[in-house]
Amino acid sequence: MPIVSPQSALRATPRHQWKAANPMPHVETGADVGRGNRPLSPHLQVYKPQMTSVMSAFHRITGVGNSLGAALVAWWFIAAATGEGAFDFIDGLLTSWLGHLVLLGFTFSLCYHLCNGLRHLLWDAGYGFELDQVRTTGLVAMAAAAMMAVGLFVVGWAN
Repeated sequence: MPIVSPQSALRATPRHQWKAANPMPHVETGADVGRGNRPLSPHLQVYKPQMTSVMSAFHRITGVGNSLGAALVAWWFIAAATGEGAFDFIDGLLTSWLGHLVLLGFTFSLCYHLCNGLRHLLWDAGYGFELDQVRTTGLVAMAAAAMMAVGLFVVGWAN
């Protein structure tokens, strides 16, 4: 007769019957280990958003925006290499008011991602973990990104 372990008994039992068939109900397994009766993750409405969490989410969003902006720039280069008709189309899009707004957003996205990336490099080096330093470097990263984006856009607009 083969020896049956609790794990193989669970594998042989349909999922909806696990609670009844579990020979060791007091043993937590899988994602439940060390969690007790708490939920997997706190709901977003439970906690007040903090600067680090908001900036982290915005860093990820700007990373996606940078990818989309890079695709837009690649489209512009491909259109320039393809011919006058294709280039006129994309040039008309990018020189419209909506195109300027998209380019300003892309410029800010690049600048923010750069400034916040430098902030993360400081953290990787072990600097800036005090609460006042975290807030200050966050505000500096936002202000520097805004100034860089406006400066680059003004220089680009003037030419």
